[in-house]
Amino acid sequence: MAVGEKAKDFKSAIKRLVKELNIFKILIIIALILAILSAILSIIAPDILSQLTDKISEGIMSPFMDMDGIKKITFYLILIYACSALFNYIQAICMTSVANKFAQKLRGRISTKINKLPLIYFDRHQSGDILSRVTNDVDTIAQSMNQSLGMLVSSITLFLGSIIMMFYTNWVMAVTAISSSLIGFIGMAAILKNSQKYFVARQVELGNLNSHIEEIYSGLNVVKVYNGKKQANKEFDILNEKVKEANRKSQFLSGLMQPIMAFIGNFGYVAVCVVGAILTMNNITSFGVIIAFITYVRLFTNPLSQIAQAATSLQSTAAASERVFEFIDEEEMKEENKQVSKILNKEDVKGKIEFDNIVFQYDDNDKPTIKNFTAVAEPGQKVAIVGPTGAGKTTMVNLLMKFYDINSGDIKIDGVSIKELTRENVHSLFTMVLQDTWLFEGTIKENIIYNRKNISDEKIEKVCKEVGLDHFIKTLPHGYNSKISDNDSVSAGQRQLLTIARGMIEDSPFLILDEATSNVDTRTEELVQKAMDILTEEKTSFIIAHRLSTIKNADLILVMKEGNIVEQGNHEELMKKNGHYAELYNSQFDEIE
Repeated sequence: MAVGEKAKDFKSAIKRLVKELNIFKILIIIALILAILSAILSIIAPDILSQLTDKISEGIMSPFMDMDGIKKITFYLILIYACSALFNYIQAICMTSVANKFAQKLRGRISTKINKLPLIYFDRHQSGDILSRVTNDVDTIAQSMNQSLGMLVSSITLFLGSIIMMFYTNWVMAVTAISSSLIGFIGMAAILKNSQKYFVARQVELGNLNSHIEEIYSGLNVVKVYNGKKQANKEFDILNEKVKEANRKSQFLSGLMQPIMAFIGNFGYVAVCVVGAILTMNNITSFGVIIAFITYVRLFTNPLSQIAQAATSLQSTAAASERVFEFIDEEEMKEENKQVSKILNKEDVKGKIEFDNIVFQYDDNDKPTIKNFTAVAEPGQKVAIVGPTGAGKTTMVNLLMKFYDINSGDIKIDGVSIKELTRENVHSLFTMVLQDTWLFEGTIKENIIYNRKNISDEKIEKVCKEVGLDHFIKTLPHGYNSKISDNDSVSAGQRQLLTIARGMIEDSPFLILDEATSNVDTRTEELVQKAMDILTEEKTSFIIAHRLSTIKNADLILVMKEGNIVEQGNHEELMKKNGHYAELYNSQFDEIE
């Protein structure tokens, strides 16, 4: 949605919102009925007030005052206002409940949706913008429902009801009151016509601002290292200025409604008083009717302002709901064919993987990232994938894990196509140790056994000793039960070792190591390398590495360039060829020299 652009389809967005609210229809209907009843009682009250005024006027002009009649009318008037307030209070509670439950439902659906979206969606969208849809846009919808829906129905009822009652009471004064308020309609229509684009722009720019903030805070160390504070602040000021400008324009236009309606209301009071006084002097109407009409003018003009505010709020809701439903309606990962699905158990897997003419491109307009990739990994082999940046190494691993769907070709595990296996089944067969480390708030032990059950303390300690973490852990106050998080002062190497230990706990037939030793020093790398040798025993493993010295003992090395295999063999064979691999290998030592 471009900045300043109107909602793509206002009517469709509102219709979709109404459809989504269908599950709360009983509570909403009750709330709207109560809002209507409260409005009707408010419309009836001025007529009772007119009767009370006339009764008091008659008492003043006559020798005695009809106190019983006055008390009776007063009691009815108090009862009407009390019931009106009670109905309005209950409908407010109902709408608040609906708004909160609907917001909870939307956030739950968004949370579920995130897990069903393909990774390519997150490659194309900023995480801050997604976060803005979850928070700001959902909050906008909830607040609008809570504050505007009941008010809109009540205002429309008051507006129409006051017109009917005015004509029922005195048509001359009714025409006077309505004519004096016609300008309000013109002003409201002009404002509504020009304000929608600014409300849409505000939501979009808010998403852009959140994206920038999230990006800067997540990479704050880089910003400080490169002295990028001024540049980051400058970009923030530009984005913030756009939010401010869109917000200023939208709030200015919506803010015009109140003073315009106040002027129209006051002008209506004056017109009613003048015309009413003339009619009263000619004995055409009574003083009580003037009092009633002053109240009716308020009931007639205030709803105009409230309707305008509700309409403005609906515009924000339409813009926000469009963004939320656009996210919810995003194409999910393709449904897996349950009828032909097979199951591979860890215990039964032998460990052979075949890549058969794999072709993959991220977008239909892009050039293929992987082109006719064909290779075979035999059971228990250690397969290294090397190549320059952008050669497609990590992409191949993502295809193997079914994070992306291949465009053509096939990948087979023990002769079974991964197209016939569920993603969960494929994931259960692999252990992944990535370059990016991730720790969560919890103990060392909880971080290592993440999402696994029945892991003994002995196994955890054994793994940590093999990786070289045992000494570090024992220096902590509570050992393996020490609390830790990603924000703690744990070195990059220690975080990497913890994630490697986490991977070693999982007893899977396949192993993927994506630059797993990139964040450790040379001495630690030796310890990790020994642990890797233990870890890869009797497992088919895929190792992506830029440090070619770490994969010299690989059974098969696949050299990739521009999405295809240009060389394959073991270290000695490839060095003898003196081709791409030899060039890459020797270049590292040239750089060191």
